[in-house]
Amino acid sequence: MGHADDETRLGEAIFTAVARNSSGVNGESAVEGGLRVAVASPTAEDRGGATNPEELLALSWATCLNAAARVVAGPGVDVEVRAEVSLHPRLDGEGFEFSARAELRFAGKTAAESAELAAAAHARCPVSRMLGGQSPVEVVAV
Repeated sequence: MGHADDETRLGEAIFTAVARNSSGVNGESAVEGGLRVAVASPTAEDRGGATNPEELLALSWATCLNAAARVVAGPGVDVEVRAEVSLHPRLDGEGFEFSARAELRFAGKTAAESAELAAAAHARCPVSRMLGGQSPVEVVAV
C-alpha cells in the first residue's frame, strides 16, 4: 500500500498511463491504446531488437530527469542526461535488483552550478522520487 498521507500530498491525477504484459520478460508489453514493444530478457543471446525493463526504465528516467533539469536550469540552457539502470543478482539469492545512476550535463555551467542543478532536478523529477522510494507504489491482487 502507499503512504497514509498520500491523499493529502497528491492532487488529482492529470494523466495515467496503463501498460499491460501477459508474457513476462519474453514477449510483448503494451500501453493501452498506444505503444507496443517486443520484450526479451537482457541476458538473452539474441534479443532480436526487443527491449527490456532495464532499458525502458532508463528511457523513462532520462526523459523525466531531463524535463525536470530544463525547468530548474531555466530557458536557454542545453541539458543532456545519461541514465543507467543495471540488473544485479541479490546476494541473498532472492532474485534480482536494479541499481541506477544518472549523469546530467548543463551547457555553460560550472561544476558547482551543475551539481546544484542536478540535485534540484533529481528532487523535482517524479521518476527520481519513485526510484528513491518517495512516491506511493501499490501492488494488489485482483
